[in-house]
Amino acid sequence: MRKTECLAMILAGGQGSRLGALTKKIAKPAVPFGGKYRIIDFPLSNCANSGIDKVGVLTQYRPLELHNYLASGSAWDLDKKEGGVFILPPYAREKGADWYRGTADAIYQNLNFIDLADPDYVLILSGDHIYTMDYSWMLESHKRNKAEATIGVIQVPWDEAPRFGIMNTDKTGRIEEFEEKPAKPKSNLASMGIYIFNKDFLEKYLIEDAKDETSAHDFGKNIIPKMLADNARLYSYAFEGYWKDVGTIESLWQANMDLLQDKPPFELNGEWRIYSSNPSMPPHYVGPEAKVKKSMISEGSMILGEVENSIIFPGVRIGKGAKVTNSVIMPSTVIEEGAVVDYAIVAQNCRISAGAQVLGEKGGITVVAEGENVLPEAGSKQAG
Repeated sequence: MRKTECLAMILAGGQGSRLGALTKKIAKPAVPFGGKYRIIDFPLSNCANSGIDKVGVLTQYRPLELHNYLASGSAWDLDKKEGGVFILPPYAREKGADWYRGTADAIYQNLNFIDLADPDYVLILSGDHIYTMDYSWMLESHKRNKAEATIGVIQVPWDEAPRFGIMNTDKTGRIEEFEEKPAKPKSNLASMGIYIFNKDFLEKYLIEDAKDETSAHDFGKNIIPKMLADNARLYSYAFEGYWKDVGTIESLWQANMDLLQDKPPFELNGEWRIYSSNPSMPPHYVGPEAKVKKSMISEGSMILGEVENSIIFPGVRIGKGAKVTNSVIMPSTVIEEGAVVDYAIVAQNCRISAGAQVLGEKGGITVVAEGENVLPEAGSKQAG
């Protein structure tokens, strides 16, 4: 394998339990987003746009659909002869098979792959965040600071800071302290789960951590605190763009709704394009009596009813008299005549039968699981 300056490793094995019914059959990074994308499109596109052409994708939980989606990596121009996308599930070793026990252990179990790539730097990413970012700028900052590790941070509202890992830094950006979800945070610089490490430096700590039977084998809980305790050169990299951890139903719904603003916080098809792997489908069709307002309608869809403030994925059918508002309707779902969907996320391949209602109430978002058939006689499906 050709030597590379910076190797990216995307942690994409998470179950995403807080997304409930949406991740019963697929891994969180494979969840559809934004009308024609999946969550993992964002870190993959960021890598391609940043000039990082060698990417390991670490999978684990229900990986088949994600593996099929990634294929050769050609959708992201990552099917290089000496680079490309490498799928890295857990595998049987001398002592038997073992699941990834934590984020640090996942990287540790793939040290052989890292050694084959022989990078100077290792970029570690989460496969379940929505953002656009040029990693080459972060790498330049890492080099300029002569850092051993650099952690991407973003300012969050003070009232939300206790939900994050918080970095306390000096005036130069050097990290002095890391607080995991502090009750009374000293700063509002939240870790984005984006790390750049010098390769040999990282390997040393991963090998030590693997020997510690008391460790959770996690970067935030174990590796970063140990590096700070050793007075290593850890620096922050402040990011000022849009970033959202879509780990809950509400945050995933809101991130989709953010795209419907007249001036969205980021563009999917601007200079920093987000790429995806999608089947070729005909243009969408809007019937003569249909009403569509402030919505994204993807190819292959047929709209005969009303759609407002919603994201409609490919292959969706919305019948006459049906009304969809404030909702995300994922691929190949059918909403029959007279059905009503409001403040909901409907997963792929669902059927909302004629006259049925799917309603969000009490400020919540209702979720319909993949393949579910909602019948009118069962009463309306509502958020609790």
